[in-house]
Amino acid sequence: MGSQLSNTIVEGEDNTKTIGSTEPEQLLEIESLEKILNYKFNDKSLLLKAFTDASYVEDKCDSYERLELLGDSILNMGIIYEFIKLYPKESPGPLTKLRAVNVDTEKLARVAVKHQLYRYLRHKKPLLEEQILEFVEAMEKYPLHSNGLLKVPKVLADIVESTIGALFMDGNSAETVWKVIKPLLEPIIPLDKMKSHPMTELNEMCQKKNLKLTPKDTWEENQTYCFQIEDKFVGCGQHPVKKETARNFAAKNAIDNFSKFFGDL
Repeated sequence: MGSQLSNTIVEGEDNTKTIGSTEPEQLLEIESLEKILNYKFNDKSLLLKAFTDASYVEDKCDSYERLELLGDSILNMGIIYEFIKLYPKESPGPLTKLRAVNVDTEKLARVAVKHQLYRYLRHKKPLLEEQILEFVEAMEKYPLHSNGLLKVPKVLADIVESTIGALFMDGNSAETVWKVIKPLLEPIIPLDKMKSHPMTELNEMCQKKNLKLTPKDTWEENQTYCFQIEDKFVGCGQHPVKKETARNFAAKNAIDNFSKFFGDL
């Protein structure tokens, strides 16, 4: 995974490392990426940089981080423009939520996995491959989106955004970028398939019945997060690595148990 794209860092006259080698093997690997994207780059070095993690180079400017920043902005603009056309009478609130779920870390990480973009990532992170494998296996439980219940390696989403940034830099056209990236984003989650984040849903359920929701955070001690509604413990969740995921599991558990304690909404 970390070696799919061979080393394209070459020594300059001042012994600094720059991106831009054109070894035959590297060109074949670039061509493989271009086939996935269905786009040929004029500047091949942009595509290499889009798949170069900061752990792989000495200078962060030679990594994908700047392209990722650009790609994030372009993706947000493209997806909201798509939804405004698709739902001409919808109010901004639902459209904002719909945009968020279609460009969040998990959604973009799924794109990187589905199209195997992660195999071209150049990095020196010893645990990353194991983390990606764990995510790939966990995805099977949630075909569309887990809404915060999965631990996602952020780098997967990063390389999708950096690829978008590289596409824009290469062609200087947001329209071209959207034509290339939209097929990769499928399935785009539509309004009628969008589910609320468990924290949002739990808060709304409590507000409707005017119930007090109190978090009980013991994650530092035992990796557990719970929710109390009024005087009742309604939901708990655990996660060994990330408190936010434990909290989301607790919220989901509280939603599942809500009617047992407080009846249907």
